[in-house]
Amino acid sequence: MTRKLITAFAVLGLASAIHAQEAPKKKLYCWNEAGHKVCGDALPASAANSARTEFNTKSGMATAVVGRALTPEERAAADAQAKAQADAAAAAEAEQRRLMAMVETFPTEDDLRRAFDARVSLNRDAMKTARMGIDGLRQSLVALLRRAGDVELNSKPVPKTLAGEIRGQHGQLLAQQAALATLQRESANIQAQMQEAVARYRELKPRPASGSTGALAPMPTPAG
Repeated sequence: MTRKLITAFAVLGLASAIHAQEAPKKKLYCWNEAGHKVCGDALPASAANSARTEFNTKSGMATAVVGRALTPEERAAADAQAKAQADAAAAAEAEQRRLMAMVETFPTEDDLRRAFDARVSLNRDAMKTARMGIDGLRQSLVALLRRAGDVELNSKPVPKTLAGEIRGQHGQLLAQQAALATLQRESANIQAQMQEAVARYRELKPRPASGSTGALAPMPTPAG
C-alpha cells in the first residue's frame, strides 16, 4: 500500500509540474492613451492597433515591442517600397546572369558597349517619367492641402472625402519617390556592370590589334 501511495504522489507531482510548465505566462501591457501611459494585464480592443510594450509579470522584463498598426495609405507605401526593393534584388541577380551571357554573345567590345548604351537610355527615360509623375502628384497634394487649410481657417472640420484624398495622394507620392530612388540606384548599377562586363570581355576575348588600349572608357552618366 505504501509503495502505491508513493507512486500515486509521484504521478500527481509530475502532472502538477507539467501543468505548471504548460500554463501560459501572464503578460503586462503598456501603451499610450490620450497622451498618458496606461498599463494592464489585458489589452482592450481600443488599444489593439496602438504601439505597446509587453512585459513578463514575474521578471518585469520587456518581452516584446509592438508598433502601431499602419494606416491603409502607410501600408500601401510600405508595400510599394518593399516591392521595389524585391524587384531591384531580383533584377540585380538577373543582370548578373545576363552580364555573363553578354560577354559570351557579343562579337566585339563596341557591340557590348552599345547594349549598355540602350539600357542607359531606357533608364534615363524612366527616371524622367518618374520625376514628371512626382511633380504632378506634389502639385495635386499641395492643392488638396490648401483646400483643407481654407476649410480649417473657416473653423470647419475637414471633410472625410478630402482627408482621404490627401492621404491617398501622399501614399502615391511616397511610392513614386521610392520608384525613382530604385531607378537612380539602377543607373549606378548599370555603370558598374558595364565596367565589369568590359573587363570580363577583355579577359575572355583578345582585343584586335587595331583596337584602342588603355583604361576603360566610362559610360555617359544619366541626368539625376
